Parts: sequence; C-alpha cells; structure tokens
Amino acid sequence: MKTDVAITPEVIAKHGITPEEYERIKKLLGRDPNITELGIFSVMWSEHCSYKNSRPELKKFPREAPFILVKAGEENAGIVDVGDGWAIAFKIESHNHPSAVEPFQGAATGMGGIIRDIFTMGARPILGFNSLRFGPIERKEEGKEKREESDQVAQNRHLFTGVVAGIAHYGNCIGIPTVGGEVYFDESYNGNPLVNALCLGVLRHEQIKRGCAKGVGNPVIYVGSATGRDGLAGAAFASRELTEESKEDRPAVQVGDPFMEKLLLEACLEVMRKDGLVVGIQDMGAAGLTCSTCETASRGGTGNEIDLDLVPKRETGMTPYEIMLSESQERMLLVAQKGREKEVEEIFRKWDLHGVTIGRVTGDGMMRVKVGKKVAAEIPAKQLAEDAPIYHREAAQPSWEITNSKFQISSIPEPKDCAEVLVNLLGSPTIASKNWVYRQYDHMVQDGTVVLPGSDAVVIRIDLQRPDLGVAAAVSAAGGRGPLGTADSTPKGKYIAFTTDCNGAYCYLDPFEGGKIAVAEAARNLVCSGARPLAVTDCLNFGNPMKPEIFWQFRRCVEGVAEGCEAFDTPVTGGNVSFYNESPVSAIDPTPVIGMLGLIDDPKNITTQWFKGSGDAVLLLGEICERTPTLGLGGSEYLKRIHKLKTGAPPRMDLPHAKRIHDACLDFIHRGWVKSAHDCSEGGLAVALAECCMSNGDAMVGAGIDLSQFTDRLDAVLFGETQSRIVLSCGPQHVEEILHSGLPVTRLGTTGGTSLKISAFQGALTWDVAGLRDVWWNTIGRLMD
Repeated sequence: MKTDVAITPEVIAKHGITPEEYERIKKLLGRDPNITELGIFSVMWSEHCSYKNSRPELKKFPREAPFILVKAGEENAGIVDVGDGWAIAFKIESHNHPSAVEPFQGAATGMGGIIRDIFTMGARPILGFNSLRFGPIERKEEGKEKREESDQVAQNRHLFTGVVAGIAHYGNCIGIPTVGGEVYFDESYNGNPLVNALCLGVLRHEQIKRGCAKGVGNPVIYVGSATGRDGLAGAAFASRELTEESKEDRPAVQVGDPFMEKLLLEACLEVMRKDGLVVGIQDMGAAGLTCSTCETASRGGTGNEIDLDLVPKRETGMTPYEIMLSESQERMLLVAQKGREKEVEEIFRKWDLHGVTIGRVTGDGMMRVKVGKKVAAEIPAKQLAEDAPIYHREAAQPSWEITNSKFQISSIPEPKDCAEVLVNLLGSPTIASKNWVYRQYDHMVQDGTVVLPGSDAVVIRIDLQRPDLGVAAAVSAAGGRGPLGTADSTPKGKYIAFTTDCNGAYCYLDPFEGGKIAVAEAARNLVCSGARPLAVTDCLNFGNPMKPEIFWQFRRCVEGVAEGCEAFDTPVTGGNVSFYNESPVSAIDPTPVIGMLGLIDDPKNITTQWFKGSGDAVLLLGEICERTPTLGLGGSEYLKRIHKLKTGAPPRMDLPHAKRIHDACLDFIHRGWVKSAHDCSEGGLAVALAECCMSNGDAMVGAGIDLSQFTDRLDAVLFGETQSRIVLSCGPQHVEEILHSGLPVTRLGTTGGTSLKISAFQGALTWDVAGLRDVWWNTIGRLMD
C-alpha cells in the first residue's frame, strides 16, 4: 500500500469507519489523519478491540470478589487467587472468522494467541481448552435440495477437520495439553463456525506482570518473530459479517509457528523472572504492534515512541501501514528498565529470537510512530485505546421468540419405540462421544491430567514443586523460606477442574433463560467432579449488533449470564465478545460460552460420571420432569433430532434451587457417600443413564431402572431436559441419608449386569450397553472417515 493514499469517503468506508467516527478522529487529532493513522483507528476502534457496541452491557457482569487479583478488562487475562500464594490466570477468546476462511491456521493461531495472553501475565500455561460449533456433518437420506445440502455438509466436515487439526497441531507442538472442551452441531453455524480457544496458567502472586509502559525513558523492546504481511487488519476483519467474498480476506488470517511460540514462551518467562527487569509486557495479538504500543502507554499514563526502521521484518518494502496493522504471530512488546536493555537482548538471543529496542517511553501521552526521523503517525494513546465511540443499540424482541414460546408439546405424537429413540440420540453428533476430536490432542503432556476428557469436567493436578514454575526464585526472594513460612511448607499440588458450556438452541428460543442455563450447567459439571465453582471467563458469540433482534439476544443473554454468576458467586474475570457471526443465509444461534474454573480442596473428592460396579444404588438428585407446558422438551435434542423442530420454551432455570442442588451434591461427595455423579443435560435422563453405564472405556456397567411410578409422557420423562438434575450412584448404606436430605431425590434403581433396563408404566425398555457404546463412541469417527 502506498503511504500517500488520499483519504476519500470510499477509503474511510472500506476501513469500517463511519462518517461520524471520522469527524471524531479529526477532532481528536486536530487535523485529517493520514492513511497509516486511519488504519490504526480502524483496528483500535473496531468492535473486536474496542467493544463499542457491547461495553455498556458487559458492565452488568459481577467482577468483584476477594480472590480476584486481576479484574476483567484490566489486562490480557483475569487472575484469581487459589491459596498459599498461588494464582490462576485464564481467559477464552474467539477466532471464528479466520477459522471460517482458513480453518487450520485460524484455529491454530487462535490457540497461539490465547496462550500468549496467559504467559504475558507472568503465568506458565498448563492447559488448553476449546468450545467449537459447526454446521451438520450428517447427510440426510432424502430431500429436494440434496445436492446443495451435500455440498454444505462437505464444507462443514472440511471446517471441522481443519479446526481440530489446527488446535491439535499448535497445542501438541508447543507441549501444552488440550484437555477438553465441547462440540455442538447445528444448521445455524453453516458457513460461520465458532472456534473459541481457552488457556489457563499458574503463577505466584509476586510473579504477576502488567501490560503497561511506565518510566519515561525506559526502552520499548520488540521480541519474538519478525513482522510480515500475514494477518493484516485481522481485528477489522473479525468485526464484519462473513460474505461470499470473504475468501478474499485470506491475508487477514494469521500464520502460526508453535515451535517459535515455545521459544518465545520460555524466553518471556525467563526475562520476567529477572528481578525488576521487566516493567511491562504485552502480546502483539489483535491489531499487532498498534494495540501493544497504544495500550501499554494508555495503561501506564505515558506515551510510546517507536521507530519502524528498527522493527524486524521478514518481507521487503513494507509500509508503515502494513507494519502497524500486521498480526504476524509469536511477537511481544516489552518495556524494560533503562540501562538493562542488554540483559533482555541476551536472553532472547539465547533463545534464537529477536530482541530489539525499537523505541522509548515518553511523558507526552502520544503514540508516535516514526520511520527514521519522519513521523508516520502521531495519536494520543489514551484516547486511541480507551475513547472509542460507545453505542447504545436498539433492542427488539424477535418475533420468532414469541411464536416459539406458544408451542404445545401436545401437538407432537409420542414415539412408538423409545428404545430406538435413545439409540438415535446417542448417534447425534452433538451428544455422541467426542473422542474423534480429543484423541488428536495430546491431553497428557506435562503429566498433570487426572480426569481425562470424557467426564463432566477435566481435573488437573498442578505440581507446585515444578522448577519451571519459578518456585525456587520465590522462596529465595522470601529469604530462603517457603510461602507458608517454613522451608518445606509449599503444598505439593493443587487440584482444579474446568469446563465450558452453552446450549445455543436454548439461547435462540429464550436468551435470558439460555444465559442462566449456560452458567448453571458449567457449575453443575464442576460440582459433579467434586469441585467448588470459583470464577468465569466468557466468549459471547452473536450476529450483527446493528440488528435490533440480535442486540436483544445479546442483552438478554448477558443479563441471564450475569444473574447466573451472581447466584453461584462466580465473578467474570474477562473474556471476549464476537459479533457479526453471520453467513449470507442467517445469523448463528446466540452462543454465550461459559468457561468455569473450580477448585477441589481434597483429591479424595475427585468424582467421575461413570458407574463404578455392581450393587450400587442409582439416585436422581432433582426433579424427574418440570411442570411446564413443554415438560422440559422445548429446545431439546429430542425435539430437534426426532421431530425436526427447534421450538418451544426451553427448560426453566430456577437458580436458587440449582444452588441448593449443587451444594447438596458437593456435601454428599465430601462426606464420602457418592461413587459417581453425572450432569443430566442434552438428551435427558435416558442419555445421562446410558453415559453413566458406558463412558468408562471397556469397563461398562449396566443398570436396572424403575420409572413406573411416573405417569407423565414417557418421552418427557426419558428425554426431557429439565434442569438442575444429577444422576448419582452410592453404596446401599448411604441411600437413606441422601433420600432424607430435604431435597427432591428419587431412587431410580441399582447398577449391575450388561444391559440398561428401564421399566416404565407403559412397559419395559432394554438395551445392550455394549451396543449403545458402539453407537455413541463411533458415530463421529464413522462420519468423518
């Protein structure tokens, strides 16, 4: 791009800047911007970077708690205290648009970016997670538009394959275990998959680093890989709808190198462990050098002056516009103590990385970009980073919500063969085992995974005596004594559980209830694993916020999530908003993904979902069936898969009731009464029972279940998705104690045998567990092979 491009209305519009915003830019600068400055504003004032359409709504989230060390919006990731001087940094971010255009690199660089967000805080990354959404990967056997549908299915499989391969490639190569996540399939994600990547790291309180530029005269140092033309204006690309022409945006998709990031990770942690050397550090993620330069200055209340002639480049003839907007991967901006530049450079040279002083911290509050002695851009840093226009968009309830809420379950015939229905549901890619996905991930590297993918939540043991966590330095700084006051008092390990959850269909039908349910299910999954829910990171995926119906969905989902987080005392530590998730056909279902962290106080409380042996009692904690017109079947996988309908009011979420259920379950686990616990969600009670029988590999355990006392519709009892339900198993000696807990608890039956048998008032249903497992375990693999 030429450096002397005329700023015309067409050029302004191409940069996503409205005429009103352009007038605001001119007033801020006191003049017309040049093309480099216009490009800088286009990325920093994009929705992706500025949250200009979402910020007022995000203030509704609870953010405060005594254990929050770094709050939402303050830095690259939130940090929570987990006791004994230790902390967890974690965050989730979207990489949806890049993955739609280039699935492998889009997903891979999504992982790379979120990993950098964690180690830039001073934390060592210890696990990766993901939440994925795709269009259907099954072909229908009939239909007028069979060829068109077949092409779409092929595209969905291509995206699914590429995204999973990209995540696996980056995580496996860098040596960070990808330990779990979730995958849903729905027509609303055709052409616009959701790829939400999460990373979690561990650090000492005193190791926390901030992304700020302080100390006038301190050097600004560029570290990591060289800058190229890949990823140009990626933040702006992520802030507009996908169209048929989006394939032309391939330059906006970054290219990642996990081996380079591994070097960068180790070099950055080493330089940050040097006492007093690093003043501030910031990832060059969205908006690249632009974002890192202005945000560090803004947070520090200072300015930054850099010289682009000094920036390492891997391509010749790059313009200031291209250098500032490039989103080349594996790069960081570091502010060091003046006079200690050589120490930084030597560390990065040792790791075979660039470590180049490209500028200095100034006291005038300006982000000044020079090429030699010539000024290429000069913008007030704080106004650029923090004063983007804020919009209060119009919201209007969609007509389809009102129409769907009037659906009556009586209009749907009961199935003739409920036994066949269960097999069909277990063969739904949304419900079926995701082993085809997680077998491609190294989920055991670093040797901390205690509960592997496949249960309600993943459990990780953090070895606090690992030398790469910097414990020795922390003990040395404390005068040779351990964090708890004695030389050997450092705990040997901490146990954490993690999950991600969201049902987009619920949010489509009723965004407020859907938001509450997403939080409640995440908390329930942690509780079923023996963990105490602690804090949340969220990734809010929606369509175009300019459309009143979409903004209604966003606002109501946010309000539902906020209410859920208040109910479970799980503050939001940060996350991401991803708007403009629309294909040329339609918007995605609103999908506010919740990532939730839990702590396990004692490893003996770690609990998994599968039955442990014969002779145990099977109990249901919670109601069998909700007393609403849809009987818990609204928005269910049963209604969608068996009756081809996505309609009805979704299940109701009573948050105080859910909290009582969760507290009781944890109490039962802590008392040693519970052998297994499993969240009852998509597919209802029958699917949950089947998963309890068969999800422990070849160690399958059958069960005899008696539901004959319930005279509601059998499909509602078996496949309804009534909320706040947990399937428990326990020894016979603890049954009465649980039954008399004062909560709704039903004794369902007893474990044993090789079959799952359910007796209902209409008759008995029997399935061979091995046959059910074959369908559940192999469905996705067979579709993808």
